[in-house]
Amino acid sequence: MGFLGESLAAAISLILSLDGEVFNAVATSIKVALWATLLASIAGVPAGIAIAVGTFRGRRLAIMLLNTLMALPTVVVGLIFYGILSHQGPLGRFGLLFTPTAMIIGGTVLAIPIVANYTLSAVAGADPRILTTAMTLGAGPLQGLSRLILEERFGIIAAIVAGFGRVIAEVGVAMMLGGNIQGYTRTMTTAIALETEKGEFALGLALGMILMAVALVVNLFLGILQQK
Repeated sequence: MGFLGESLAAAISLILSLDGEVFNAVATSIKVALWATLLASIAGVPAGIAIAVGTFRGRRLAIMLLNTLMALPTVVVGLIFYGILSHQGPLGRFGLLFTPTAMIIGGTVLAIPIVANYTLSAVAGADPRILTTAMTLGAGPLQGLSRLILEERFGIIAAIVAGFGRVIAEVGVAMMLGGNIQGYTRTMTTAIALETEKGEFALGLALGMILMAVALVVNLFLGILQQK
């Protein structure tokens, strides 16, 4: 108990003193998560809407694929993109491996199924009369779709928030594609793993507390959106 108490006190001290190593990892985590979420939203939101309102052949297969990708292991994504971005890979000449860009790519791939699936659920659960009513009143297909998106905006925002939560809390892709380079690609999750192995429990605990705080804020915001 004394060890835990001392470690907790040291962790709080690191946070309050604005320790550079701690907040550099926090800044990297948030930057990577924001960019990955933005890119995932650009791809995932339209995909979710298209599947929700579409009547195309293979729609059930697309939904099944999205459900499967929701549980996509991060180490598998890391392994695939490690091969693609390594010097021997097809994109090796761009030198992206062990950079924040590589982490953003991996995080985007992880977040797209989350964003798309949650968007699909939100739009598919909307009142089916929204589109028909809008078009009866003279709106075109795009105007009707815009009205549907406006009505389900909270559900779509919740999908984006869920994607952010997925990216910021993952460790496999960040470790394999970022390399955990101090001051460059080290995130909260990778730093927690490394520092705990080195015996720097207080530093890992400080980062864990900040990560939990971020997760709490994200989940509170998500809960508010779901209520709306």
